[in-house]
Amino acid sequence: MRPSLAFPAIVLALAIAVRAETAPRYGLGSPATPEQIAGWDIDARADGAGLPAGQGSVLQGEAIYAHSCAGCHGRAGEGGLADALVGGNGSLATARPVRTVGSYWPYATTLFDYVRRAMPYNAPQSLTADQTYAVVAYVLRLNQIVPDGAVLDAKSLPRVRMPNRNGFTSPDPRPDAP
Repeated sequence: MRPSLAFPAIVLALAIAVRAETAPRYGLGSPATPEQIAGWDIDARADGAGLPAGQGSVLQGEAIYAHSCAGCHGRAGEGGLADALVGGNGSLATARPVRTVGSYWPYATTLFDYVRRAMPYNAPQSLTADQTYAVVAYVLRLNQIVPDGAVLDAKSLPRVRMPNRNGFTSPDPRPDAP
């Protein structure tokens, strides 16, 4: 820093520190408890970290999908009001790529994370962990990624090999924010 700017920078830093210490307190809110933070900490990473306990089968997922997902994504994931979940295999390198769970998504855990956070559209975060595993199993079955009898849980889901797993760059080497 140039010497002519050092003094104003120091004065500004001191003014900000004094202002922060003397800012009025309104008595609103309280520090978040670990339990409150845990309620919002629901991300699931590619390696499976963050996946909850529970399990769900393709058969269970078929019924949940029919009730909670088919209205937007189509009876067999072909799309409708919302994007298609099935199809597009081999289309990514073409002029008209079709990005679906089966053709584009690199990790099955990403599907779990997205369904858990944002689906169904009219009631996000309303599915239990078991229901989410089941819907994910069914959508993966629709894409012929898991067999009819598949049962997914926190150990088996990260081991599912997605068709486009190697279509992305290596995982981000930067650490998560503290």
